[in-house]
Amino acid sequence: MSAFQTRLEAHIAEVVIDRPPVNALDSTEWHALAAEIDRLGADPEVRVIVLRAEGRGFCAGVDIKELDRHPERIVAVNAGNYATFRAIHRSPVPVIVAVHGYVLGGGIGMTGAADIVVASRCASFALPEVDRGAMGGGAHLQRLFPVQKVRYLFFTGEAISAEEASRYGFIERLVEKSELAATAREIAAAIAAKSPAMIRIAKEALNGIEDGNLEDKYRWEQGFTLQAYTSPDSAETRRAFVEKREATF
Repeated sequence: MSAFQTRLEAHIAEVVIDRPPVNALDSTEWHALAAEIDRLGADPEVRVIVLRAEGRGFCAGVDIKELDRHPERIVAVNAGNYATFRAIHRSPVPVIVAVHGYVLGGGIGMTGAADIVVASRCASFALPEVDRGAMGGGAHLQRLFPVQKVRYLFFTGEAISAEEASRYGFIERLVEKSELAATAREIAAAIAAKSPAMIRIAKEALNGIEDGNLEDKYRWEQGFTLQAYTSPDSAETRRAFVEKREATF
């Protein structure tokens, strides 16, 4: 069974992640999601992409249990993350991410790569990479929060509620969960009604004027993921997560 489903209606492609129990994707699924977003961006019938999820939360990031069983897959997981975030950020058409519940790890990467963010009031954002023996995602978190807040969130691994996060301006609409999908589609419809050629030009132009290169920044971070991954502490964090206990150092 696929970790996501896609439907196309009125030039709006809706990609819905549905991978119980927590929407944590494995190495193969990250690559598949990236390929799907790339495919949709290349389709002339698609004018906007909406990315959302079913279940308890938007995305819990990578499948830690896969990495605990197969530590050699870290390179494949990293590549899948990179490909997915790049596909969203570099998509020729706008990508709206609609989040609810937990937005963790790779969920932050997708949200930070998006053009527009819609959030349910029940959403919370966290990047617990330090607690999972990894690095990465700071570049995408920094598209959402200012530098010092990014560092606080990264160092502590604490979650920030959507209500508090809305103070920082990256959430376009903060709504009830029952309204989330409809709100994302409403924004998508407003964009889809415009000239698709103009919107594609605008997306490329806006990407070009950003400070720095998001993909290069994330690639820099991923080098430190591999460095962290080779340490005994990294293995202990994954084992503790699987065994549902506190890590000891």
